[in-house]
Amino acid sequence: MITLSNIAIQFGKRVLYQDVNMKFTNGNIYGVIGANGAGKSTLLRAISGELEPTKGHVEMGPGERLSVLSQDHFKYDDQTVLDTVLQGHTVMWDIMQERTALYSKEDFTDEDGIRVAELEDKFAQMGGYEAENNAAALLSGLGIKEDLHYKLMSELQGKQKVRVMLAQALFGEPDNLLLDEPTNDLDLETVEWLEDYLGNFEHTVLVVSHDRHFLDQVCTHTVDIDFGKVTLFSGNYSFWYQSSQLALRQAQNQRQKAEEKRKELEEFIRRFSANVAKSRQTTSRKKMLEKLNVEEIKPSTRRYPGIIFQMERETGNQILEVHDLKATAEDGQVLFDKVDFQVEKDEKVVFISHDPRAMTALFEIINGNQEPQAGTYKWGVTITTAYLPLDNTAFFKSDLNMLDWLMQYGEGNEVYFKAFLGRMLFKDEEILKKVNVLSGGEKMRCMIARMQLKNANCLILDTPTNHLDMESIQAFNNNLKLFRGNILFASHDHEFINTVANRVIELTPNGTIDKLMTYEDYIHDERIREIREKMYAGTEFA
Repeated sequence: MITLSNIAIQFGKRVLYQDVNMKFTNGNIYGVIGANGAGKSTLLRAISGELEPTKGHVEMGPGERLSVLSQDHFKYDDQTVLDTVLQGHTVMWDIMQERTALYSKEDFTDEDGIRVAELEDKFAQMGGYEAENNAAALLSGLGIKEDLHYKLMSELQGKQKVRVMLAQALFGEPDNLLLDEPTNDLDLETVEWLEDYLGNFEHTVLVVSHDRHFLDQVCTHTVDIDFGKVTLFSGNYSFWYQSSQLALRQAQNQRQKAEEKRKELEEFIRRFSANVAKSRQTTSRKKMLEKLNVEEIKPSTRRYPGIIFQMERETGNQILEVHDLKATAEDGQVLFDKVDFQVEKDEKVVFISHDPRAMTALFEIINGNQEPQAGTYKWGVTITTAYLPLDNTAFFKSDLNMLDWLMQYGEGNEVYFKAFLGRMLFKDEEILKKVNVLSGGEKMRCMIARMQLKNANCLILDTPTNHLDMESIQAFNNNLKLFRGNILFASHDHEFINTVANRVIELTPNGTIDKLMTYEDYIHDERIREIREKMYAGTEFA
């Protein structure tokens, strides 16, 4: 249990929030949401003790242990992977170190023997004798294979380190757990493993994430940070988003009677609760909407960008044909081979692979930026494309301001281009900012504005939600569901994939798995799981 009493956080003259009084109780998972810069990570830092609040204090239950997902991926470089995880339980680790030191003494005394007996008793009560097995199981669940468990952290790749740090945070089932962007750099299968793990976690969790599906799957409550206030709601992200949009529409309709509004809100809660009851919930406590009330539903002050893709011309029947395509990485590893598919009209195709480099290679090839090792591809004569690459660095090596930068990619006057930047929430003097100093999120919004200028009928998107805040992801997602042309994309965002794609093509070193179905159906189809095992046989992903 975590209790916040009269918390205020201020940096100079800027007040993030004040008068924060709330209690996070055992058995619940709280999703912390808010616009970029609202103070989500800052709230977690204040709870962990890393940051001293300007005012107020944080308390936990007597004797409770707090665990935090570390963002320092170099701190444990001189430690083995397994020891790094074990250090997540600091009390147990200290006991282990003291035991080892005592047993190593040449002049072992009677007093040492008494102390060792005390330590052994504490160690046993903490489950210390199963600690290494439990740590290894966590690592394996997160995709860190056993042959890596005794390597030094410095020998691991960056994405592997992220998984080890997550295992460290989860180790020993802490009473209170703080997770800041835990799904970053996890593949979709590992995210699902984490969802199941947290679904059975019986303690208190606060999590910051831009992954809407993840928040929906694990969270019982939503903590919304908006314009200087921290507000606690029952329900997951989807409930918060849909209810806030409904409340906003009601607020805009001033003539609607109070009783009609209440009935509409109550009907919304009833329908949403029914849908949640049917969804995959691992424990009964996840039926979190039973205590919802109409008074909790308020309009949000969030601003959503206007992401609107329009087509200049309709597509013909021939979209894209790919035959016997092959690509390898710089290290010679085969990313995919024997790739054959034909995209049909109205299809929105998600490409997936155990190796994310495979999708980037495919998109670079079909956009003419990279030569395949083998095979051919051919676009239909009616097709115009707009491409959002994974790496946009080259586009922003310029001293141009945002307005002049965008004007390179189309024809029209300044007012025309300002409108596109305005849709992406750039206003007034912001559009005169040099593009080489933009943040990752600002660059992505510029790239999306550039895409909109093209009025293409086929969108190619390589991990489009990278660097975007929740509002931009939601707006992007909503528009792609309505887009009438073709979409070829890759993403780590489960909700984005499941609500946009109607076809799944998996790229493997031994060909493709190609299914006309939703992503949710694809990943839970046992026959496809068997096919995947065969397709990856003999590779490092087997």
